[in-house]
Amino acid sequence: MTVFSLIPARGGSVSIPRKNLVKIGGMPLVGRSITYSSSVSSISQTWVSTDDPEIRDVSISYGAHVVDRPPSISGSEASSESALIHALDYWKAQGIEPSTLVFIQATSPVLDCQALERAIQIVESGQADVAFSAVVSHSFIWKFEGGQIVGVNHDSQKRERRQDRETEFRETGAFYVLNVTGFRNSKHRFFGRVLPVTTSFMSSFEIDEPEDLIWANRISDRLVPQGVGRIQAFVTDFDGVHTDDTALVSQDGVEFVQVSRSDGLGVNLLRESGIRMLILSREKNPVVQARARKLGVECIAGCDHKLEALLEWLTAEGIAPSQCAYVGNDLNDLECMRAVGLAMAPQSSPPEVLRSASVKLSHAPGVGLVREACGIVLEMNQSS
Repeated sequence: MTVFSLIPARGGSVSIPRKNLVKIGGMPLVGRSITYSSSVSSISQTWVSTDDPEIRDVSISYGAHVVDRPPSISGSEASSESALIHALDYWKAQGIEPSTLVFIQATSPVLDCQALERAIQIVESGQADVAFSAVVSHSFIWKFEGGQIVGVNHDSQKRERRQDRETEFRETGAFYVLNVTGFRNSKHRFFGRVLPVTTSFMSSFEIDEPEDLIWANRISDRLVPQGVGRIQAFVTDFDGVHTDDTALVSQDGVEFVQVSRSDGLGVNLLRESGIRMLILSREKNPVVQARARKLGVECIAGCDHKLEALLEWLTAEGIAPSQCAYVGNDLNDLECMRAVGLAMAPQSSPPEVLRSASVKLSHAPGVGLVREACGIVLEMNQSS
C-alpha cells in the first residue's frame, strides 16, 4: 500500500490574486498544506501540482515534490480532477502507482491531521472507496423557488428541535482520500462507497474571498499548525535571538555579549523531552561556540548558506523540515523560516521576517526570548 498526497495549486485565482501564496500566520497557504501533509505518517510522499514557477520554488522549499502542470489544465475552468489524473499519469510514467491518493486543498489554512489519518485508514482498509472531510451540520438551508423562499432540508411549517433533526454533514473541502483504481475508472472525486470523516471546527474554514483573509489573519495565532505532530528539532540563530544584538568591545577588541540565564532552563527542558537542538549562525566570533557549549547544544557557526546547512543537519538527524522549529530575527533567516514547520521571531524583527513567522515572540532578544520559544514548543508537543 502506497499513499501519495497531491495539492493542486495554480498560479491564477479569480477572487484573490496569487491566493495559494497568500500568507496566514506567516506561512503561505500552499506551505501550510505541505507542512500538514508531511506530518501524516501514512502519507509516503507529498506532491504539489502547479503551473507557476514561484509556487514551484516555495513548494520545494517546504519539502514537497512538484508535478509541472501543463497550460491545458491550468486555467480557471480546469477541474481539480484533471490535475489529479495528470499527476497519476506522471507517476505511472515514472513507474510509480500509489494505491491511495490524498487530495488536499490549499484553501483550508487548518487541516485536522488526526481526521486525515482516520480517513486514510478507512480507504486503505476497504471500508470505503472515498473518505472526505466534513463537519456535522444542523443548519436550516433555504433557497428561492418560483419567486418564493422555501426550506431545502426542513419543513418551514414545522420547526424541529436540533436534537430531533436527522444528522447532516457539510463538506469542508479540506481533504479527500481516494482509492486510485476507483478514481481512475470514475474520473470524479466521489464514487463507490463514500464516507464522511468529521473534523474539528477550525479545520472547516476555507479561504475563498478577501474577507476570509482578514478574519484568518486576525486569529492567526490560533492557526499555528498545531496538528502537524511533534516538533523534533529546535534551531536558532544566535545574534538577536540569544543576545540583544549588541556587543561590548574591550580596548583589546574582545567582544562581550549579554545572554539570559533563563534560556538555559528552557533548553534543558527541551533536551529532557528528546528534542534535537542546534545554533545556526553566520557569526564567526568564538562567543557563539562558547555559548553553545555552555548550553550543551550543537553549533554551526560562520555559516554563509544557512538553509543548505539546516537541511543537511536535519537529513543527518532523520528529521523532516516540517518537524523543525526555527527562531530567527533577520533577513538571512528567511529561507530557513520558510522551510520549517514552525517559524518564530521576536517583535523587533524586520517586517519581512515577521510576515514569515508563525509565532511572534513577546520577550526581547537576550532577555528570555529563547526560554519563551522553548515553552511554546513544549506546549505544542504536549497537545499534539
